Amino acid sequence: MDPVGAKRTVGIALGAVALLGGVGALGVIGVIAIINSISFDPIDIDDIAPEPERQVSVATPAAAEDDPEWLGRTAEATGIPERALAAYVAADARVRAEGCEVGWNTLAGIGWVESHHGTLQGGAIDADGVARPAIIGIPLDGTNDTMAIPDTDGGELDGDTEWDRAVGPLQFIAETWRIWGVDASGDGTADPHSIDDAAATAATYLCRIDGTLATEESWVRAVRSYNDMFDYQVRVATAAERYAEAATAPETQP
Repeated sequence: MDPVGAKRTVGIALGAVALLGGVGALGVIGVIAIINSISFDPIDIDDIAPEPERQVSVATPAAAEDDPEWLGRTAEATGIPERALAAYVAADARVRAEGCEVGWNTLAGIGWVESHHGTLQGGAIDADGVARPAIIGIPLDGTNDTMAIPDTDGGELDGDTEWDRAVGPLQFIAETWRIWGVDASGDGTADPHSIDDAAATAATYLCRIDGTLATEESWVRAVRSYNDMFDYQVRVATAAERYAEAATAPETQP
């Protein structure tokens, strides 16, 4: 793993991602989206335990321990809301059963960059797994460093009938959600505002290229398919590695 750069302060608004289906050889490209009408302090990447401060460009997929108390201990050690962490763990287990190592920590890294685990502007993931208030990005109209993506679903997901917007704690756009959306919660509807459905969809999406993220090369390809920017890759990798380290630190063990 390569250390990169020095300490930097990261604003979540610049990390939000929209995914566009039907473009290029892979069928999807990443599009920068900025969360609409959100005011918050920039989030320092070094707020994620543990220290010492450093940044990396690749993460190793981690699996949750087979321990009923692991979830609570890890949520406390990492600062990830327990309801969100449960969704990341379940999504990783879901694709691992099919031979794809994504890592709960990789999904948590993406969740941190995209929406600080659904907590933007005082929001939260409720007990039913839904992020409230809903996280909806600005119009993807070609301004604010976005691509111009005309509405693809009549505003069904984002309420905008002119332009698509990225939605939910993991920031999907309508066309990508239509192709990849997973109903992990089992309520009969794939909902991008549900952390269960969004995490499962992200895991499935990341697995589609190499069938695993177990090597450095496959991890980078998968994450860069979510957002093809090196800065995004570094932020996700750094968060993912720190989360995994916090989960295995001696003080976190029973």
